[in-house]
Amino acid sequence: MSPASPTFFCIGLCVLQVIQTQSGPLPKPSLQAQPSSLVPLGQSVILRCQGPPDVDLYRLEKLKPEKYEDQDFLFIPTMERSNAGRYRCSYQNGSHWSLPSDQLELIATGVYAKPSLSAHPSSAVPQGRDVTLKCQSPYSFDEFVLYKEGDTGPYKRPEKWYRANFPIITVTAAHSGTYRCYSFSSSSPYLWSAPSDPLVLVVTGLSATPSQVPTEESFPVTEKPMNITASPEGLSPPFGFAHQHYAKGNLVRICLGATIIIILLGLLAEDWHSRKKCLQHRMRALQRPLPPLPLA
Repeated sequence: MSPASPTFFCIGLCVLQVIQTQSGPLPKPSLQAQPSSLVPLGQSVILRCQGPPDVDLYRLEKLKPEKYEDQDFLFIPTMERSNAGRYRCSYQNGSHWSLPSDQLELIATGVYAKPSLSAHPSSAVPQGRDVTLKCQSPYSFDEFVLYKEGDTGPYKRPEKWYRANFPIITVTAAHSGTYRCYSFSSSSPYLWSAPSDPLVLVVTGLSATPSQVPTEESFPVTEKPMNITASPEGLSPPFGFAHQHYAKGNLVRICLGATIIIILLGLLAEDWHSRKKCLQHRMRALQRPLPPLPLA
C-alpha cells in the first residue's frame, strides 16, 4: 500500500464527519421585546435576538414592508405607527443560516381613544356566580382584547357593534385581579387603542387569598388566547441546542485542520518515497559491473 493510501483514508473519514455535523439546520434564535411587545406611542422599546455563542452575523428583519438590520438588536427610541408589525431574526455561522425565530408582533398602543370596561352585574362577585366583563369602544372596531395582570396572555373577541362581552362562568378566587381591554380594527391589527381604565374584580365569600391566575377553561371556548404576548424578561435562548452546535462547530474546525496537516504529510511522504526510489535506482546503476572490453 502506498504512503498516500492512509492519507486519503483519513481525509475521507474527516469529510464524512464534516458532512454529518452540517446535515441538520442551525437551531433558531429567540426574539423578545423589552420591556414589552405592547408599546405606547412615543415610548421606547428594544428588540433583542439571542442565539448561541460566537455567532458570525445576526439579521433582524421587519416583515411587510421588508427591511432588515445586520445586528442582534433594534432600538426604537420613539414608537411610531410605522414601527408596528411583525419581526423575526436569524443568524449565520460560516456559510450556514439558522432557522428564523418565532415571529414577534410589535403592537403600537394609544393610537385611538381608550375603550371603557365594566363588570355586570357588579365588579364584586360572590364565589360560584357568573360575571360578564364588557369592553365598549367609541369606534366601530371589530376586535377586542382583554388582559388580566399576571396572566400569560390576552383573551380575544371579534365583534362588530362597538363592544365585546367576556363572560366568566362560575367565578373562583383565581379570577380576582385587575383587568384592562383594548380595541382595534382587523384591517390594522398592530395599531391598538389606549388601554381602558383598570377594572378590579373582587370575588367575595373567600376564605383564602387568590394565588392563581385564570385558566383558559374559565372562559368560553370562543375566547382563545392570542399569540401577541408580552415577552417575559430574562427569556433565555435554547442553550442546550446552541452548546451542541457550538461543539460540532469546533469539531469541524479541528477536523479540517487535521485534514490539511494530513494532506501535507502525505505529500511530503510521497515526495520522500519518490526520491528514495530514484536514489536506489541510481545506486544500483553505479554498482552494476561494467561490460568486458572487446578483444583487439
